[in-house]
Amino acid sequence: MREPARSTVTAEQNAARFDVIVVPEIPVMWRAACAICANRADAEDLMQDALVRAFRFIDGFDGDHPRAWLLTIVRNTYRNRGRRRRPGLFANGEIPESVDVRASQPSAEDELVARDLDDRVDAAVRSLTPKLAQVVALVDIAGFTYDEAAATLGIPAGTVMSRLHRARKQIRARLDRHPDLGGTRS
Repeated sequence: MREPARSTVTAEQNAARFDVIVVPEIPVMWRAACAICANRADAEDLMQDALVRAFRFIDGFDGDHPRAWLLTIVRNTYRNRGRRRRPGLFANGEIPESVDVRASQPSAEDELVARDLDDRVDAAVRSLTPKLAQVVALVDIAGFTYDEAAATLGIPAGTVMSRLHRARKQIRARLDRHPDLGGTRS
């Protein structure tokens, strides 16, 4: 009776590969987890499970397209956990700001108008179906490319583009209906 073939890869080599392949992609994995989970706690749990799976299977990874491989792990881990998909849009106000708000202080009126607009945009995004909202969360909010969003959701890139087009159109139509935002319809 033959013994099963043993891997010649050591734990140290796997850890080194993990550091090179997985660690640089953690922010992308995190954005994907936040986009597909209902809240931060679920996203943290998903990330932990996905990172454990990535480490466990790193010795079998061929090294090609690490981002796609890792986003697939996130997606499959989410699906395997049996949770319903609910986009976590604007949940805790954790959208990173790329603008230094201290550079120019807006007036109280500007802040009120901006807050009102933000509320209306949030409402418009929340009114989308979950499939459309997920694409908006990944592409427009998290900054994923079409291909990354497609890999995360397990759908073709063309589907991401068409869903994003429909979502933006619905958001625009909802905002156009508001008279304070330049809309003519009420």
